[in-house]
Amino acid sequence: MTEIMTGSSEADSRYRIVVTESGPYLVYGRPPLAQQFIMANDRGESWYFQEGKHFSTEAEPTALCRCGASHRKPYCDGSHRDADWNPELEKGNDRLLDNVEVKRGERVSVSDNPKYCVFARFCDAEGGIFALTDRSDERDARQMAVREASMCPSARLTAWDNATERPYEYKYEPSLGLIEDNAIGASGGLWVRGGIRMTRENGEPFEIRNRVVVCRCGQSADKPYCDGTHASIKWRDQLEGMPEGETVPEEVY
Repeated sequence: MTEIMTGSSEADSRYRIVVTESGPYLVYGRPPLAQQFIMANDRGESWYFQEGKHFSTEAEPTALCRCGASHRKPYCDGSHRDADWNPELEKGNDRLLDNVEVKRGERVSVSDNPKYCVFARFCDAEGGIFALTDRSDERDARQMAVREASMCPSARLTAWDNATERPYEYKYEPSLGLIEDNAIGASGGLWVRGGIRMTRENGEPFEIRNRVVVCRCGQSADKPYCDGTHASIKWRDQLEGMPEGETVPEEVY
């Protein structure tokens, strides 16, 4: 049975990703694929995403590199066969809310599953998300806590309305993002948005989520998910492109 994260909805069945056991991601349904640059505010804090170059997913399926070694990224070129990487996938179908820590404020609570940290740093602004949650009886602090959690691309951090016990989630259309983080000189994972189904080759499903980031550098210890290793090894995908497209939401709730 496929698990669906609370607050998420499954995309149309034509959209799906098969995570091959020793090779690429196979993408079906032709979802849009574009660079997503982490952009800073005037204080140097991660603040929003801005689109860069778009890439075709017209091939059915489109094979996207997950070993980090392809010479024609973001696409697979077969380099995984000789690359120095461990393709092994995490056993079982972990749920995002398994073993979470919860920071409870007056009006808003934030669930935190550190294993899904992708080091995007949206949670650092304005004193940090946990300090903001403590002050969630204040309108501005509450809105900022919700914003910071909602901008976390992996949903490591999720804000919850204490009154309804429902999570706050931006509405994403089924789409894929190639995260670029120029502030730290690294490229990040593949941002899977809008409830796209992911399965292993044998059909075993991963939890469906509105937002999740999977590894592109080949070095995560929690594959298929990104664990932030790209930041520590300064992995770069060397893709051309500039942040000059649409922004992923800047507004607060």
